[in-house]
Amino acid sequence: MKPRLSPSVQQQLVLTPQLRLAIRLLQLSSVELEAEISEAVASNPLLDWTDAPGEDGPDADDLPEAVQTAPEPIPESALEPGPEPEFDPWQEYGSRATSAERSDDLGQPAAEDSLRDHLLLQLHLGHFSPLETRIGVALIESIDDDGYLRDDLDTLAASLRPELDVRPEQMLPVLHRIQCFDPVGAGARSVTECLQAQLRALADATPGRDLALLIVTGLLDRLPRLGLSELASQLDCSQEDAKVAVALVQSLDPRPGSRFGALPEGAYVRPDCVIWRHQGLWTVALAPDAQPRIGLQQDYQRLLGRTSGADAEYLRGHLQEARWLLKALESRSDTLLRVVRCLVREQAGFLEFGPQALHPLTLREVAAELELHESTVSRAVAGKFAHTPRGTLPLRAFFASGIETGAGGSTSSTAIQDMIRKLVANENPLRPLSDAKLADTLKKEGVPVARRTIAKYREALQIPASHERVRVASALAPAPRPPGSRPTAEGGP
Repeated sequence: MKPRLSPSVQQQLVLTPQLRLAIRLLQLSSVELEAEISEAVASNPLLDWTDAPGEDGPDADDLPEAVQTAPEPIPESALEPGPEPEFDPWQEYGSRATSAERSDDLGQPAAEDSLRDHLLLQLHLGHFSPLETRIGVALIESIDDDGYLRDDLDTLAASLRPELDVRPEQMLPVLHRIQCFDPVGAGARSVTECLQAQLRALADATPGRDLALLIVTGLLDRLPRLGLSELASQLDCSQEDAKVAVALVQSLDPRPGSRFGALPEGAYVRPDCVIWRHQGLWTVALAPDAQPRIGLQQDYQRLLGRTSGADAEYLRGHLQEARWLLKALESRSDTLLRVVRCLVREQAGFLEFGPQALHPLTLREVAAELELHESTVSRAVAGKFAHTPRGTLPLRAFFASGIETGAGGSTSSTAIQDMIRKLVANENPLRPLSDAKLADTLKKEGVPVARRTIAKYREALQIPASHERVRVASALAPAPRPPGSRPTAEGGP
């Protein structure tokens, strides 16, 4: 029986220049892809722009089908601006920037890698064994957008069997190394572990480092209630040293994944594909401007047959590169369309009824259905957007983590957030619902959610706590009328 190779070993064996090019193009947004192709056309004489394949253009065999024409014309109504999304898709599903922002001639920011892509890149560049790499991929795919590993290692180890038979103690050293990646603390299982990783990454001579470690290890929950003098007494240090340590703790990032995926304010994006309803069915096509039309330059091709020596070698080299690029563009289009069509099949209810109908869906499930690697699906959706009847949405908006319901099914975190938003919108302003009351209400509707989860989702939705909402409602409420006074015509005192 032929032994199965790990994904990292397979990549090392088949990572040819063509494959590296295809991987790099797949993770580019449409704006970045246009800049990449413009540079290729300018540097390669065997490439040229073409409006459509024809007698003067490249042969049909040389030009990818996706570059020639769309499989089905996109109606003008599908390209009209859609409504604003009913929820904020950038908050949880966007692709997050990790380096200096770049812009093209239109002033449009280029999308960057997601947190998972950023961590996977560091994993594959690190000195890990094949087994450790497979463990690392499984751990990174389980890290949420805040940068936390919410599942315990026993559960993760059980979910990997029988494909990968590992024990939790084998996963822990890999997890600790991932927590040292950039951003430091990603993969932590608690706030304490996250802040500890960030503090340990600092130099030993950092002022307040040792005291800050004591604070995050045993006093973090009590820190808001402790005064400076009481804290200094607990740490057995001076108040000045305690103040320095507290300032260091406050400088740490309790959500290391938060800087990934937020688009700059006022930014606009160019959709990579269009989703519309055609004869009762959801249809997907690449956006008209998502991929520039290029082909082989026929004059240089004919010249290649009449030259020899160094000139012929020069032209043959550029011809090979041009064919690699066209093939990589074909692969990119095919993979992107396959992934988006799968997302539309799985989340048709989301397109039809909105976020409350979004059901749990993970990268692993899409990869399994399409027989692709999770990292391929992650690259395909990173920084990509779809124009839909509900507005232009990031492809990551079609993914959601799941929570088991009382009826034996599951519902997505996005659907739960939408339920919380509606409950808060319809509450009595003077008696707002607490997190515990929201949890009880959802439990009665068959969605058991812990109070801490409600608080997390409420903060993600930027909804203030109940005591803050009641203060706002009290401030906006009309002042009570004095006894015996009569209302005016406007209803005032």
